[in-house]
Amino acid sequence: MASSEEEASTGCPTPVGTDTAPSCPDSDPDPAPAQSDSTEDFEVLEEDEDDLSELPPLEDVGRARAPPPPEPPEDTRSPEQDPGETPEPPQEWLDVLGNGLLKKKTLVPGRGAESRPRKGQEVTVRLRAALEDGSVVEEDPGLTFTLGDCDVLQALDLCVQLLELGENALIVSDAKYCYGSHGRSPDIPPNAALTLEVELLEARDGPDLELLSGKEKAALANRKRERGNFYYQQADYVLAINSYDIALKVIGSSSKVDFSPEEEAELLEVKVKCLNNLAASQLKLDHYEAALKSCNLVLEHQPGNIKALFRKGKVLAQQGEYREAIPILKAALKLEPSNKTIHAELSKLVKKHADQKTVETEMYRKMLGNPSAGSAPVKCKDKLPWSIPWKWLFGATAIALGGVALSVVIAARN
Repeated sequence: MASSEEEASTGCPTPVGTDTAPSCPDSDPDPAPAQSDSTEDFEVLEEDEDDLSELPPLEDVGRARAPPPPEPPEDTRSPEQDPGETPEPPQEWLDVLGNGLLKKKTLVPGRGAESRPRKGQEVTVRLRAALEDGSVVEEDPGLTFTLGDCDVLQALDLCVQLLELGENALIVSDAKYCYGSHGRSPDIPPNAALTLEVELLEARDGPDLELLSGKEKAALANRKRERGNFYYQQADYVLAINSYDIALKVIGSSSKVDFSPEEEAELLEVKVKCLNNLAASQLKLDHYEAALKSCNLVLEHQPGNIKALFRKGKVLAQQGEYREAIPILKAALKLEPSNKTIHAELSKLVKKHADQKTVETEMYRKMLGNPSAGSAPVKCKDKLPWSIPWKWLFGATAIALGGVALSVVIAARN
């Protein structure tokens, strides 16, 4: 992962369909050195968070501002029919997930079920999204994305799989499958349901990864990573992991094209970013072994990556391995001595390690039958250190008397 990361506010619009941070120049939020985290790899969430306050929550996260809402939508109801014309029966709503939170209704039929797109294909749709009050928050005449990769709102990704080519449908979705409790400032409030009007324009097979150039692979992987960043900011760490995994598979796929050294370097930069953000998401879900593996993969490429060192130290600390975690955090602090968060984390671990050693020492004493000094019985003050037990004294006396008697007998015989 490269050290650079997107600004907390790039000023670039975020489309409703993709919700990913658009690629904007100079979108690196990290004012710290290359390996540090402030709004990229390390979160800035609750005050009690242990993440580096000076290191961004994720690599290249951009909290983009959405464009101002367009004009109110036109009435989408079908025009009134002539008096002599027989009205068509209303189309039934389809409960997509069976929970009543995501519904689809066909407005204009398509070309048949056999024309429905498959997962992994690239689809292009015409999209219009509005709030419950009718305010339009997005219009896109040609939104293209990979179906099934969660590149867009879940509501859109799930329902487009049910569309026929040429079909025009209305989708009503709960906030859970759109922007959730976070919303999208300034035009989509928290917990806002959306109504999407979608027309499936095209479906085609995705690109052959083996034939992509290095720049094309890096661009595709970056789009997946940015989508993962969106889910991370929405606190949906499972979907964030899914997006980072897809990005890593793109980078790691075999190729029939030779890459230039510059392209290799760019791919490695994206890979490290994805691994660092993957570790952040895994740590949020307490997947410690997986997070440790991701950190180690980063450190194989960049031994001095502060984000990976810090997270590895945190993972080991969460597992109670303070002895191993402390030197790793010391290495991170040596790379960036001014980082207060590393200082605080290291101080906390040193104290925990000292407490752990005290508990272990007491436990070993009990196991070996050596009570602690405080519980040792008090010795009798009258007992001298050179006093001889009475059994030894009795035995010595008996031996002495026996020797005297033997001497008398021998003398009498002589």
